[in-house]
This record gives sequence, C-alpha cells and structure tokens, in this order.
Amino acid sequence: MYIKRIILLSSAAALLFCGAAGAQTLTLRLKEAQKDVSPMLYGLMTEEINYAYEGGLYAQLVRDPQVKELVQPQRGQSGPVRPRYWELSDPDGATMTLRQNEAHVNYRNNSLLVEARRSGAALLNRGFWGMAVRPATTYQGSLYAKGAGSLTVSLVSTDGGTVYASQRVSGLGADWRKFEFRLATGAAFAPTKDAMLRIAFDAPGTYQLTRVMLFPPSYKGHGLRSDLMELMAGMKPAFLRFPGGNYLEGNTFHERFDWKRTIGDVNFRPGHQCPWGYWSSDGLGLLEFLTWIEDLGGEPILGVFAGYTLNRDYVEGEYLEPFIQDALDEIEYVIGGPETKWGGQRVRDGHPAPFKLHYVEIGNEDFFDRSGSYQGRYMQFYKAIKAKYPQLQIIASTSEQQFYDGGVMDRRDLQLDIVDEHYYRNTLGMYRAAFQYDSYDRNGPKVFCGEWASREGEPTTNLNAALGDAAWMACMERNSDHVIASCYAPLFVNVSEGAMQWRSDLLGYDALSAYGSPSYYAQCLFAQYLGDKILPVSAEGIPTFTADDREGGELPQIYYTATMDSKSGRIYLKLVNAVGTPQTVKLAFDGKRPVRDIKKVEIAADDPLATNSIDAPTAVVPVESVVRLRKGAVTLSPYSITVLEF
Repeated sequence: MYIKRIILLSSAAALLFCGAAGAQTLTLRLKEAQKDVSPMLYGLMTEEINYAYEGGLYAQLVRDPQVKELVQPQRGQSGPVRPRYWELSDPDGATMTLRQNEAHVNYRNNSLLVEARRSGAALLNRGFWGMAVRPATTYQGSLYAKGAGSLTVSLVSTDGGTVYASQRVSGLGADWRKFEFRLATGAAFAPTKDAMLRIAFDAPGTYQLTRVMLFPPSYKGHGLRSDLMELMAGMKPAFLRFPGGNYLEGNTFHERFDWKRTIGDVNFRPGHQCPWGYWSSDGLGLLEFLTWIEDLGGEPILGVFAGYTLNRDYVEGEYLEPFIQDALDEIEYVIGGPETKWGGQRVRDGHPAPFKLHYVEIGNEDFFDRSGSYQGRYMQFYKAIKAKYPQLQIIASTSEQQFYDGGVMDRRDLQLDIVDEHYYRNTLGMYRAAFQYDSYDRNGPKVFCGEWASREGEPTTNLNAALGDAAWMACMERNSDHVIASCYAPLFVNVSEGAMQWRSDLLGYDALSAYGSPSYYAQCLFAQYLGDKILPVSAEGIPTFTADDREGGELPQIYYTATMDSKSGRIYLKLVNAVGTPQTVKLAFDGKRPVRDIKKVEIAADDPLATNSIDAPTAVVPVESVVRLRKGAVTLSPYSITVLEF
C-alpha cells in the first residue's frame, strides 16, 4: 500500500491529498488553468449494427414493411421465395405469394398477394422480437393495399387471445391506395412485448399489400424511440457522428449510404442491405439523423462517402468526381438556404432552417484501404469542399501516421485539419494507454477519437469496462485542447437472442424496455461534470498494481483529470480507482475558503464484473452524496469512478 499525496495549485489555491495510510507519498500538482476544454469533447457515434435502427431507435414496429427480407429455397431444392417475417394465421384459409419489383404508386416494391378463402384469415407480423404495446396509447399506422372488400388491422397478443386495439380499413379497390389507421389501446392491461400485428381479411377475395407501418408516440414526434432518446439526452452529447461506421461505406457501391435515397416520403425510400447482414428500410434517413441530434441539443459530424467500399473496391481520379459532387450536395442539404437546390429540398422535407455544421469527415476507417488511394481521394474531397465551404473543418478517417504510411505523399504536401483515431481495447489496454495523448505533438493535426471502447461484458459492458473507459476519458479530457471530440462505439444493441453482431455495447434494449450500461453512466458523469478550462496535473509516485494478462507489467492504480468552470469557479476532479481496495483522498485549502462539505458522485461495486441488464437496469448507477471532510479526507470505494465537485 502507498500513502498518496496530491497537491493542487489553482485559482482556488487548493491542496489535495490522496491515499491509504502507511506508505510513501504520491503527489499530483494541478497548476493554473491555461487551456480550454473543447466544447465538442463528448458526443455520439452511430451506425446500423446490432439492430440499432431497425428494431431499435427507429420507432417503427413492423418488421420488414417493404417485404425485402426473403427466404430462398435451399440449394438443390425447388420451391417459392417467401417472406421471412410475414406469415398467415390460417394457412388453410388463405395462400400468400410474394410479388417482387411490382410498381405501386411511384416506386417499385415487393408486396404480398393473398388469396383469402374465408373471412378472418390474416397476415401476421411479430415485429422485432415482439411488439411493445402499452396501455392508453395511440399507435399511428399506414399501409398500401388493393383488392376487394375491407381489412381489420389489430394489435393482438402473440397467442391471439387478447385484442389490444383494432380498426377496420375499408375502400380497397383495383388500384393501389395508401390507407391510414389508428390503434388506440385501453387502460386495463400491463405493458407487454408479447404482441403482434394482425391484418385480417373481412371477406374471401384477392388482396395485395405492402409498406405496412406502425408507430407508437415518438420523441418530439420525429419517429425515434422515446426511451432511447431520453437515455442519450442524459449523456449531454455535443455532436452525433453519422451515418457510420461501416454503414457509410456498405459492402458494395450499391449498398453504401446513398443519402439522396433516404430523404423525402418514407414510403418511397427503397432501402438497402446493411453490411451487418440485415435489411435497412432507410426510415431513419439523412433528415432523421439531423433532427435526432438537433433534438438533443448538439450538431452533426457528417461522414461523406469517399469512394471506397468494404469489399475493397474503390474509385479515384475522374471517376471519383460524381461522389464528390454528391458530398457537396449533401452539405448543401444540411446548411444550404432555401434558394439552393438541396437546401430547398430540405425545406420541402419539413425543416426550413439550416442545421449547424462545422465538421465533415471524408470516408470511414480508410486505414483499411490497402490500395494506397486514400491520400488522393482525400485531397480531391478536401479541395472541393474547402473551395465551396471554407469554414468547414475536414476530418481524415485515419490517424496521422496511418495517413502518411498509406500513400505516396509526405507531410509537406498536405496539412491535415483533424484525424480520426479508433481504439478498441480491453480494460488493461485502456489503462496502458491512459497517458497516450499527454505526449502528442501539438503542432500536428487535431484528434477526433471517433470510435473507442473497453470491450468487456456482453451484450452491454460491465463495471470493469467502465473503469477502463473512465481512465481513457480522463486522458482525452486532460488533453482536450488537442483531442477536440470523442465518441464511444457501438452505441446500441438489441439484447434479444439473435440480434447482436458486436458485444460490449453502451445502451441495451428489447422491444419494450431499455437501460444504460455502467459505461453509459460513466459517459454521463464525464459530460455532466465538465468545466471549460483544463487544470494541468503533474504526478509523482503513483502507486501501481501488477497486470495479470500476458503483457503483464505495472499499471497505475489511480487515473485522474480536473477541469474548472471559469464562470462559477467550480472544480471537477475525476478519479478512477482501478483496484479492489479503498483509497483515501485528502483535500486542503489555503485558508481563504475552508471547505468541509463537497459533492461526491460515485459509480462503484464490490465486483468489477457487476453490470446492468433488462431485468436489473440499475444494479450499477451513480450515487450522489454530500460528504463531510474529516481531517480533509474523503474515501474512494474499491473499483470506482468518482467525481468530486468543490
């Protein structure tokens, strides 16, 4: 054990001592604030993975409304192609046939042709591992249909025995028409996800349907799931980096995020295959991304497709020009005035005012491009964007070293504005890297840490991962004059069986409920208790522990960062105790302003593997208290993340 002594020299002339009794001294010195904290430091990163949008944030409840997810006959066998997520309630009472690429209204779609042999035969859709039905709630639905007679649309229990809400849809005819309906539930039942949508045919005959959608009330009426939006609001995000991730690039050029196909009426968006193995309806398109972060009080960091796909196909030179123009058009959609072509389209889409935009990223993870083409592709985009929008800062989707290692140009040929660094490590790896940015060259490009996580626990992280996350955030926060922005990834995971492609995620949910991981609560603390000035810290004699992985070595027990609010004078000291023994912190001031009671917010548990889940969503959460300093001391719990505000 070590005695740890911490000395702070700031405008408050504070002295701080930290440690357990009976060993040598640790000294941390906090000097006068000289540098600003980046106002963009903490934000969100998103992409379509783990059913993040379909079956997640995009609140639409019907699975595969476009009838695009199909089951093919096995090799060597004959049989029809059939829809994966649509079924008949009574196969003896009706037959269902898939009709592919048939025109309806003004776009080609797949649809379902049903021959109903008796009244009451029905189509069923079970949603994304269930459909959330809540009492006293009105659901807004729509569908395109043609045929003879009428339909009855209902929300029912999965056994069909309980009808929660129902409405008849009449007026079907020989031509395609859009029909809207409302399903209003009663008040006398408990919320459940054991429900499905039933579309019953009121009389025998031939019916054809497509584009069946159903929305619960959404966050600010913008089509996004309220509980997930409220959890994100707790993170106080300054920005949203979108649309990915691999979702930006796609496996092929045809499967990239083609933003022009994601705007306008949601019924006429064709959708596309997501690189993580399932269909994206594109109901959550460019405008929805933009209103998402606007509703949370932040701004976009816009990723633009840069001519490279995940199957390592790419274009350059003159063949890249259409994609550069597409990026310029996209920026115009975001910030252009109503007199511009794409700014005018945004106005027609329902958002008259331009959005905020300061940062544009060229591509995603182009350090995977082994062709050496990224330098040239980046320069073409950079010059074109800067020529039209000189106020924008451009982000390269590689680190500085990767950028120059990957091509033929040297550092004299191009000045990088910002580079995007990605780090996925375990907790011990985060501890090893927790002073990485302290020694970065301030003459180089600024850093955006656009994807990072301590990968421990599944489907969402455990406390041990949150400790590693906090140590890494302390590193970025101490250096936020240079690390201008950061965001954890992945943000979302549907925890239902079969929904996860990537373990160790931030927010978990099923069809009905949502919760935050311990890492989520660490993010909330770091963003909430953040000043605008960095208090530099120098340290001597930090106690260590022996890492038990194959790399071994001695690692610090304590990680730290401090910032100050220059307006209020409040200091926020963040400390991570990485070990299973308590640590004592002593605070002393110069006598001008004696401090006895300070605010303490702590995330802690006896077991570093402790975590949260759907069934136990608040097992590991922050606990706030006011502590009386006794002889200037406060204690950090084992395995804890602590914020002291004074």
